[in-house]
This record gives sequence, C-alpha cells and structure tokens, in this order.
Amino acid sequence: MGSIVLPHLRTAWHVDQAILSEEERLVVIRFGRDHDPDCIRQDEVLYKIAERVKNFAVIYLCDIDEVPDFNGMYELYDPMTIMYFYRNKHMMCDFGTGNNNKLNWVLEDKQELIDIIETVYKGAKKGRGLVVSPKDYSTRYRY
Repeated sequence: MGSIVLPHLRTAWHVDQAILSEEERLVVIRFGRDHDPDCIRQDEVLYKIAERVKNFAVIYLCDIDEVPDFNGMYELYDPMTIMYFYRNKHMMCDFGTGNNNKLNWVLEDKQELIDIIETVYKGAKKGRGLVVSPKDYSTRYRY
C-alpha cells in the first residue's frame, strides 16, 4: 500500500526538483526497487508515518532501476536506502554503523523512524550537516 500512495520520483530531474524545491521541510527519499520485499516493508512504515511528519518532512520514493543516475554518486548498492536532504544539502546521520550517509536497513518501528527524521530535521535547522541518531544501531551490543 505504501509504495502505491507515496509520491514516486520517476526521473533524475524529479529527484533534483524534490531536493531543490523544498525550502522548509526535510526531504526523505527511499531509494530502492519497488518490488523488493525490504522496500515494500519499509514503504509501509513510511506511509504510516507520512501524516505524522508532514509538518517537517516530505517523503518520496525512487526506484534505482528506473532512475540509475544517483546509484554511483550516492553508492546505492543496497536493496533499500533512505537518504535525507535539507535545502539542497545531503544530511548525514551517525547510526553507529560506520555509514553516516544513509539508512540502509529496514526500520519497522514507526516511532524510531519518526525520531530519526525529527533529529535530522532539528540538526538541519541548526545548520549541522551530521547529526547523531537517537539510538545506536551498532551491532557490537547485540548478543
């Protein structure tokens, strides 16, 4: 359901315009393949939180097979990747995983995802390019 309702960016121009045209809100783009099971699961969560974050974030979906222009630039090799942009600037978030550029695993907890988006937005409003995730996702503490 989520991948049907959320707006899709069908060309590189649409991706650029989404990033460039939003002045006040955080742009959240899910890069991946629309038919991939991970993307479908993540799209459901994104769809469920879209209404709750609409005041400070806008969510888009982009199929990396349909729009391959950014695959090399953003290193989009994972089945599902979420990236954040604010006023035409790529926002990074330290999840404790070593990759600060993107979220590249399925996050099914709605509140966790809202917290991350809110943290990135608050940091972006303060002019920061890198924020620390409210939760550490490093695997060193899992047994």
